[in-house]
Amino acid sequence: MTENALIEAARVSKAWPFQEAQKLLKRYPQGKTGPDGQPAPVLFETGYGPSGLPHIGTFQEVLRTTLVRRAYEALTGGAPTRLVAFSDDMDGLRKVPENLPNRDLLTANLGKPLSRIPDPFGTHESFAHHNNAMLRDFLDRFGFDYEFVSASDRYNSGGFDAAMGNVLAHFEGIMGVMLPTLREERRKTYSPVLPVSPTSGVVLQVPVEVIDAATGLIRFTDEDGTVVEQSAFGGQAKLQWKVDWAMRWYALGVDYEMCGKDLTDSVTQSGKIVQILGGRRPEGLIYELFLDENGEKISKSKGNGLTIEQWLTYGTEELLSFYLFREPKSAKQLHVGVIPKAVDEYWQFRGNLAGQALDKQLGNPVWHLLRANGERTGVEGHGGDTLPVTFALLLNLVGVLGADATPEQVWSYLGNYVADATPEAHPALADMVRAALATNRDFIAPTLQRRAPSASEAAALQALDAQLEAAGPEATAEELQNMVYEIGKTEAYGFESLRGWFKALYETLLGSSQGPRMGSFIALYGVPETRKLIAQALEAAA
Repeated sequence: MTENALIEAARVSKAWPFQEAQKLLKRYPQGKTGPDGQPAPVLFETGYGPSGLPHIGTFQEVLRTTLVRRAYEALTGGAPTRLVAFSDDMDGLRKVPENLPNRDLLTANLGKPLSRIPDPFGTHESFAHHNNAMLRDFLDRFGFDYEFVSASDRYNSGGFDAAMGNVLAHFEGIMGVMLPTLREERRKTYSPVLPVSPTSGVVLQVPVEVIDAATGLIRFTDEDGTVVEQSAFGGQAKLQWKVDWAMRWYALGVDYEMCGKDLTDSVTQSGKIVQILGGRRPEGLIYELFLDENGEKISKSKGNGLTIEQWLTYGTEELLSFYLFREPKSAKQLHVGVIPKAVDEYWQFRGNLAGQALDKQLGNPVWHLLRANGERTGVEGHGGDTLPVTFALLLNLVGVLGADATPEQVWSYLGNYVADATPEAHPALADMVRAALATNRDFIAPTLQRRAPSASEAAALQALDAQLEAAGPEATAEELQNMVYEIGKTEAYGFESLRGWFKALYETLLGSSQGPRMGSFIALYGVPETRKLIAQALEAAA
């Protein structure tokens, strides 16, 4: 594959990262240049509010933004890019999260910037410094390429002073954008600029009068009723959320930032404000939000979501990345039940990759995921590899073994089906064994209940047992599958369709209404062991 071939294929690809990257190509047809006329990197940004710990939403936003970044690089033959992970740690703490220690300490500092509140964990300079460190550790754990920028560093160092002065100079114009969007009561106290009280250190929500935009001088009434004149520069004030977002786009020169559907109005208002400041709204994708298994919006306060740690218990990082890649503009359910299907879909896409034509590769999620962390080689050394058994089949195996099944037991059965069946020889399969055992222990085993077969079903099971005895342990999965088929098609047993026969096998042998390809399962579990299952079922029917 030549670079020109990749560029040509990327420019017509319908894969969503390339469609997003096309927006940047239209934004900079000749490439982005800096004030000196030299090529400049296109700037991608993701935002993080450090009032809580990083979570799966943080991961998905950085991942999806990275996918667009890599697509843009492929589209342009390697144009320079940067990714900034921005922490809004000058925000005032509005509510004390319930899952934190030393809540009294945080309560005593409500309203203050997160970066000026003591760390309740006692390990860092401030609450924000603790959570920012968690964010960096979180992103580093997954190998993301990014630059960390914090609001407190920029505000306190004067790095945002010029942009803040620009906001003050356009104060009335910004008010003209924001006031029509607010309730009448809120209009009375609204200000784009939030001064920090010189007495309490709290971020104040009070009307502000601009005295001198050039020096940042503002006037406001403090909490004790004192009229205060002080500079808005040097961290003595911050901006309201929508104004702050626009100022950040302007000050940093952000070209691309995506966000959730709940921020649609914010994008509109911030887009108008950045134009007033003389900047340009970045390109971006508005993605749908996650839903729980009941189709309800996931809420941190409800606790109805799925954490990164939970996903990694029952799946893997690459599977999470794959799941998040798919259809970002559609609402996605996020619960343990979606993982098994994602596993088998991922490995199907990965197995197909190497043999696909270039245009099909660019539509394959795995192509994008392999390049996410900077790998430019595409599929070389990857693709064409598959799991020797499906995850669904693994789940059926561990379901039969029970909630107390061990990895050693599973690998002993895998030896019936897989050459050199060891974790060292099959590390990806080892991850799936771990995930299957956890899923079975916590979710599947408690629900399994085998029923007794009917008289006609028992007769069919007796026939299957006799054929398995004759076939012996060396029968192949295909031979075993044909055997199962022929019994199910025998009119004497009274099955209206093969589906009815398979359902009977699943319910009487496995304790579930759904199951695997039975020939593969018998080959994996072993003919003698399967005959024991049949004997147990027949005993229940007696």
